[in-house]
Amino acid sequence: MLAGHNGADPVGSVARRTHHIPDWSTECIRLSATISAVDFALAPEDQAFGDELRAWLDSHLPAFLEKEAIDDDAQLSGERSQKRRQAWQRLLNEGKWAAIHWPKEYNGRAATAMQRVIYSEVMAEYRTPGMFNANGIWQIGPMIIAWGTDDQKRRWLPSILEARDHWCQGFSEPNAGNDLANLRTTAILDGDHYVVNGQKIWISTAHLAKWGLFLLRTDPTAIERGAKHEGITAFIIDLETEGIIRRPIRDMAGEEMFNEVFFTDAHIPVDCRLGGEGEGWMVAMGTLGHERVGIAGQVSILSADLRAMIEAARTLNPDALRDPLMADRLAKAWTEIELARLLSLRALSRVIKGEKPWPEVQFAKLQWSYLAQSLAELAVDLLGTSGVLARGGPDTVDRGKWTRLYSFQRYSTIGGGSTEVQKNIIADRAIKLPGQARLS
Repeated sequence: MLAGHNGADPVGSVARRTHHIPDWSTECIRLSATISAVDFALAPEDQAFGDELRAWLDSHLPAFLEKEAIDDDAQLSGERSQKRRQAWQRLLNEGKWAAIHWPKEYNGRAATAMQRVIYSEVMAEYRTPGMFNANGIWQIGPMIIAWGTDDQKRRWLPSILEARDHWCQGFSEPNAGNDLANLRTTAILDGDHYVVNGQKIWISTAHLAKWGLFLLRTDPTAIERGAKHEGITAFIIDLETEGIIRRPIRDMAGEEMFNEVFFTDAHIPVDCRLGGEGEGWMVAMGTLGHERVGIAGQVSILSADLRAMIEAARTLNPDALRDPLMADRLAKAWTEIELARLLSLRALSRVIKGEKPWPEVQFAKLQWSYLAQSLAELAVDLLGTSGVLARGGPDTVDRGKWTRLYSFQRYSTIGGGSTEVQKNIIADRAIKLPGQARLS
C-alpha cells in the first residue's frame, strides 16, 4: 500500500451510499486487468523515506505556518505570497527536501520515481505551502544538470535551489498553436552573442522571474524545409536584458500569473546556450517529460482537495452531504481519483522497468484535466453560497480557494500539453486510428 493512503475511504459513508460505478469506470477496471500487475508494497528504503519526510514536516511545518501566516486577500502572484513561498523553499532546502530528485552533490536526495510519488502524496496530505521555484526545481534544474557545462551548473543551480531568483519556462508562442515545433522566435548568432526577436505567450510567472529557460529558433529555414523539429536551441535568459518586455495577462480568476514576453534585438551571450545549437528539441522533451509525469502526480492534490471540501461542507453546508445526488457525485469523484491514481502508478511501473510511460502519461494528463475542473465545480456546489465567496471577504472559506479554482482550473485543458494534442498522441500511438479519425 502506498504511503499517504491508509486504506480508509476519505469520503466516508458518502462514498458507500453510491448506487453504481459509472460505465466508463467499469471499463477502465476491465482494461487495467489486461496489463501487468503493479506492486503496491513499498520497499524498506521507500517506507523510510516517507517516514522521514513526515517526521520532518511534523517538526517544522506548524511553526512555519504560525510564523508565515498570510492574509486572506493576498494574491497568489503578489509579493506577500511569493515571500512566503521563498521562505518555505529555503526551509525545505535546509532539510534537503526542496529538490529530492536532484543528485546528492547538489543538495538533493537522488530520489527514485517511487519516492517522488511518495513525496507528492505526503506533501498533499499535509497541505504544505507552494514552492518559490517549482518550475526551476522540477523541470529546469534537472535540464541544467543534464545539459549544462560545469560553469553553468555553478552559476545557475544555486539560484534555483536557494530561491535567490525566481525562474520561469518559455516555450509557447501565439502563432504556434498546440505544436511546440512551430515556434518562430529567432536567435541569430552574431559574434559572441545571439540576437533574439519574437514573442512568447502564456509564460507562467515571467513577470516575477529573473531567469528563464527558453526555446528559440536558431535556424529560421527549418520550417520551410519541412524539418521544424530541427534548428531549435535552448537558452537560459536573463529577463532583465535590454530588449525584453514582459506583460502580465490577467486571467479569469483575477490573477496575473501568465505573461506575454517580447524580444526586440535582445542580445543573449553564447555562454547562455544550454546544450548545443539545434539540440533544443531534445532538451524540451526532457523538460516536458518531467512536467507531464509531474502532472500525473497531481492526483494526490486532488485527493486532498476532495477531503478538504467535504470537511468544510460538514461545517458550512451539512445538508448537501445528505443529498443523494450529491452523494453520487462525491462517490463518483472519489472513484475517478482512485482510478487516476492507479493509472499514474501504472505509468510509474513502466518507468521503473525502463519502459516508455505512454500512453499512460497522456491518459493521466487527460484525466487530471477533467478531474481538476469537475472537482472545482463539485466544491462550489457542495459548499453552496459559501463556496462562491471570493478572497478578501469576511466569511471567505479557505481564502476563496474554491471559487478561484472554479475559474482557474479551465487552464488545465491546455497546461502541460493540450487536450487535443494528448488525444492525437493516443489516437496515433496507442490505438492506431486512421489519420482522418484523429482530432485536429
